[in-house]
Formats: sequence, structure tokens, C-alpha cells
Amino acid sequence: MKLNLGRDRRGFTLIELMVVMVVIAILATAVMLSLGQRTVEAKRTRALSDLHELDQALEMLKIHVGRYPATEEGLQALLTAPALDNPDAWQGPYLSRRKTVPKDPWGHEYVYRCPGEEYPESFDLYSLGADGAPGGQGADADVNLTEE
Repeated sequence: MKLNLGRDRRGFTLIELMVVMVVIAILATAVMLSLGQRTVEAKRTRALSDLHELDQALEMLKIHVGRYPATEEGLQALLTAPALDNPDAWQGPYLSRRKTVPKDPWGHEYVYRCPGEEYPESFDLYSLGADGAPGGQGADADVNLTEE
């Protein structure tokens, strides 16, 4: 004979459900934090890749034209010929498969100065990071080719 003391259990108690929901919330938070950090790393890697491409294009333009574009001419000189003494020297566009100069992964223009402040014999080229302002830490830190 089976004694029934009013303890028919056909489901989960409210406390059991709450514990499961808390565990799921903790796991979801951990996953989101991990993905957020990977997104920052991916954007910085893409910025470095763009900077390499721009650096190589600027070097090729210098080989053909004999100089880097002035700050005023900017990176646009990689796509359209700047004013030159010998217009036939420009053999661009120097950015393959691009119709515009790329922006950094945060939507800002890459900073180009020639002559550079850091490299007066050539040019400065960098991204200002997520905040679009000089300096910063983490995602806001500037990205340049000297990072590697």
C-alpha cells in the first residue's frame, strides 16, 4: 500500500525554476563579455590590416611619383592623381578593388600627415580607435603600425 501524503510531484517548484534561470543568465553574461572582447580585437586587427594596405600603397605611389602625398592631398591621392609636375608618373589607383579610401572599423577617417610629426622623413598614419580621440586605452587606444 502506497501512502500519499499530498506530495504528488508533477513539475518543478518555483525555486527550482528560478535557480535554472539564474544559471542561464550567468552563462549568457559570460558569453556576451567574451564576444565583446573578441569584437574589440577583431576591429583592431582590421585596422592594422587597413594600415598595412595604405602603407604599401603610399610606398608604391612614392616609387612612381617620387614623393608621398602632402597632408592636404591626403589618402585620396591613392585613388585620384594629385597635382603633379609630371602627371604621367602617377600610375594609380593604388588601392586595389576600392572606390573610396577606407574608414577605420569605428567609422572614422584614418589620420594621415606628411611630413609626419612622429616620422618627419615620411608620414604618420594611424587610427584614433573607438573614441576617435588621440590616446586612450583598450578599444579607445590608437592603432598604428608600430603595434606589431
